[in-house]
Amino acid sequence: MKILFSSHFFPPGVGGIEEVGGILAWEFMRAGHEVIVVTQTREVAEFPFDVRREPGAAELVELTRWSDVVFHNNISLRTGWPLAIFRRPWVVAHHTWLARPDGRLAAQDRLKRKAICGARNIAVSKAIAAKLDVPARVIPNPWREEVFRSSNDGAREGVIFVGRLVSDKGVDLLLEALAMLKNVPATIVGDGPERGALESAAGSGVRFAGVKRDGELAELLNQHRLLVVPSRWEEPFGIVPLEGMACGCVPVVAGSGGLPEAVGNAGVIFEKGNARALADCIERLLADEAAVKDLRQRAPAHLERHRPGVIAAQYLQEIEEAAR
Repeated sequence: MKILFSSHFFPPGVGGIEEVGGILAWEFMRAGHEVIVVTQTREVAEFPFDVRREPGAAELVELTRWSDVVFHNNISLRTGWPLAIFRRPWVVAHHTWLARPDGRLAAQDRLKRKAICGARNIAVSKAIAAKLDVPARVIPNPWREEVFRSSNDGAREGVIFVGRLVSDKGVDLLLEALAMLKNVPATIVGDGPERGALESAAGSGVRFAGVKRDGELAELLNQHRLLVVPSRWEEPFGIVPLEGMACGCVPVVAGSGGLPEAVGNAGVIFEKGNARALADCIERLLADEAAVKDLRQRAPAHLERHRPGVIAAQYLQEIEEAAR
């Protein structure tokens, strides 16, 4: 099958959509399908499939005509318009909300909501599916099992955060919770416009490690006991909890959006925006080895449902049914 794979963001860019896009395109190719990716990400990397970066109108038309099915890793009007000329089966995976951060619907959101009525739709979480106006099959996100795995059976300490240093991610909330505790080491991985302010507000036990990727990130995760995801924003799903879990961390996540689905019964959920509740979770887990052991024992079964091959097979089932 010839799959035109549209992903506005794609590796080597960094982010959840990029990560999932790279995994799915690779798995589709491994399953024997011919894949061409179109993306607006300019940075170049080598892939075993064709990647067209910032394609023009004529190229998009030709690629749509070439395809047997068009797959959107998050809907893109910029690359989807040729479907009005060449009717092809269309599958859209929704990785985020079709609305502004405050819940308002801009003209672009309304147009996307109308357009997806003509597509077969997938949502990465029940939380996303509940906000769509069309039926959608829930297929969660995968993680890269060849990179993120537990390699430390010895001592681990403290907590780690991984993400962009912006207000939505709630790093300030984590720092507030850490200030309520004594002698809890923490590592902040990532960068962003608020890094300077956060470094100024952090205690002496907090280390800012900058951006880490792949093996370097996995190594850092393996050094820590807890992974904290304190997002103030309603996260659509969250790959970082899976990566942390695979590296032996116990994830502690805010109770909103798709984060509870991302950790299942192998993580701990605290009230979003509540620093005291977060501090209590951290304190309890750092002191309770039995609770940590129990949560780690639940992780393999949860991670099995998110293996790349398992997730890609579900995507391909939807794509093949759409093509038929």
